[in-house]
Amino acid sequence: MKLLKAHFSNFRLLRDLTVDFSVSEQKPLTVVRAANESGKTTMLNALQWGLYGDVALPSGGADMRLHPIDWDIEADGSRVPIMVTIEFEVTSVRRSPTGFKETRKRYRLIRSTTEEIDGDGFTRAQPSVRLLVITDTGDTPLTQPEAIIADELPIELRDVFFTDGDRALSFIEADVALTTKRDRVQRAIRSLLGLGVIKDAMRHVEKAAVEINKSAKKLGGSDELGTIANRLDEIEVDRERLAAELVDARSSHANLDGQIAEIDRRIAAALAKGDREKLGQDIESTRKEIGKIDVQLDAAVKEHAALFRGIDVARGVLGATLAPAYAKLDTLYDRKEIPSATIPVLEDRLDIGSCICGESLSEVHEDGAARRARVNELIEKSRRADDIQKMVTALYFGAKALQSPADGEARAFGEAFTAVVEKRDGLQDLRDENGRKLRALELQLDEMPDTDVANLRKARREFENQKDRVKYREGQIDTQLSGLVAERTGLVERRDALLREQSKGARIIAELDVAKDITGVLRRAFDRITDEELIKVSDLTNEIFLGMIGADPDQGALIRRAEVSKEFDILVYGPSDRKLDPDRDLNGASRRALTLAFILALTKVSEVEAPNVIDTPLGMMSGFVKRSVLRKASTLSAQLILFLTHSEIEGCEAILDEMAGEVVTLTNPAHYPRMLVNDPRSPTRQVLRCDCDHRSHCELCERVDDETPVLVA
Repeated sequence: MKLLKAHFSNFRLLRDLTVDFSVSEQKPLTVVRAANESGKTTMLNALQWGLYGDVALPSGGADMRLHPIDWDIEADGSRVPIMVTIEFEVTSVRRSPTGFKETRKRYRLIRSTTEEIDGDGFTRAQPSVRLLVITDTGDTPLTQPEAIIADELPIELRDVFFTDGDRALSFIEADVALTTKRDRVQRAIRSLLGLGVIKDAMRHVEKAAVEINKSAKKLGGSDELGTIANRLDEIEVDRERLAAELVDARSSHANLDGQIAEIDRRIAAALAKGDREKLGQDIESTRKEIGKIDVQLDAAVKEHAALFRGIDVARGVLGATLAPAYAKLDTLYDRKEIPSATIPVLEDRLDIGSCICGESLSEVHEDGAARRARVNELIEKSRRADDIQKMVTALYFGAKALQSPADGEARAFGEAFTAVVEKRDGLQDLRDENGRKLRALELQLDEMPDTDVANLRKARREFENQKDRVKYREGQIDTQLSGLVAERTGLVERRDALLREQSKGARIIAELDVAKDITGVLRRAFDRITDEELIKVSDLTNEIFLGMIGADPDQGALIRRAEVSKEFDILVYGPSDRKLDPDRDLNGASRRALTLAFILALTKVSEVEAPNVIDTPLGMMSGFVKRSVLRKASTLSAQLILFLTHSEIEGCEAILDEMAGEVVTLTNPAHYPRMLVNDPRSPTRQVLRCDCDHRSHCELCERVDDETPVLVA
């Protein structure tokens, strides 16, 4: 599929705009040159809305105004017609008796709606969509246009074929939840490889198994069997419902990540203006410093806690108090009263018949009998005291570890305690100081005129709160699904056991086994294809990425390789195979290059011919990397549509000369006189188009040089 042309009517700043796209194989690149706030992101959203509807808009289009903000109700009425028309071409290859035959069809897609303005609010009507096939004899309407679009550009691939230069980083950025990043990568790979057919087959077999299970209800002779079959039906219904809810929750999660990234981009753009740039740098530096201090403070707290888990603290706290008890125990030990060994010794002397002193203990002699009776009395008395002696003996030996430490040990503990407390207090003071500094900087920023950063920050907090609620719901759904799976496993085992007890049950078990076997075959095929193609995507991502950033592993480059892991993580490795954090260890240019390399590799491996529409892909890039990324993307993409600022184009003119088949320039009249040399004299706020390319300008689009002062009356 290739885009041919698009027309936008009353879609925000795009009141009446037509753009043609290059379909040349030699020059597959289309460049839309536009400064910031000149409709680039709006056009990206409009193209997606035209193809997919409200679901493709940020947050699903909820509360997102589509009509121009300065619509004149008195002159034009409160009802605003909004329309996006997209012409595209689909090439298909079919086998014929003489070989393969290539056919091309041209379509026109029209999506329209109206918004009724009511004060500060609006109401949007349900959008309508028409799809026509364009032939030499005329245009023919087609039914079910969404199905055709879904076949050519599945909505799961929207993040691949329609990319915001900032939001694309959600494939790798640390601020995006790990599960969200993995889900994005996994969905993109599986959808682009056409594995939806196998997925549909698995769902079909699962439904067949549900129908087979229902037949178990009709067997007589077991109420339990009917109860189990009913419960399995309920579990399947609940599982499908929860699975759908989980998909929605993860989609919402991804959309919220995108919204937060967009707000961060807008905040960064606001901070970059004038004196706000330094303030923004100070805020970012302070946040990083606070992060470092928090790590050190956490380590100090653990170190402090560890001191109180050792024996030294018990010695230091209890040693002096228990000293009298230790002295008494030592006295008992010195007197040989502990440990107790009296009874064994006395019994031994009785057996021998003579005392330790040599006197007789024999019962034959009168004196010996008296002595023997006395020894027996001592044994009996010792038995009564034995329990006490055991406890005192245990206390004596057990208390050794708690006796007061030597002076050196006591000093060591005291010094360690003092050091960790001083360290912790110092870090806390430093944390508080930086916290006050950050609050002061943010307050200073909020109070600056001509900035909406405070409102942007408020909106970001709201999105973060929504994201937390969605994450909580994801956790709930995962827990419920796990419970259903466990319950289903037990019920299936019991159901099969009951079926085996009945003559008619064997056929049902056989059918269920067949369904299970087919599902297993499909699952293994699904996983095998995914694994094999994943390796290809990973290898090509690595090749493209290293080429883009000019990293040669043989020359000792810091970045040695990139890969897409089996867990669908996009990883980067440095020397000695050390894993690098893409969000922290790569600069902004390399991070963008990495995500674009993944998207281009995925498109190339899948052999899908489709447009790559990318907004500001070369931001934060310069020099070799910028030119290399542009050339690689232009070479590898079947159709590349880039929305570029003037600064992104600077230094890449020669590549655009070679690769760009279409170049247009968009201008926002509201930029006059600060950023435009001439007054466009537009009565409304709207994006205007001219045919100036990347090397030229006209009276409409000529911009003020940054060094040229502008006098405003």
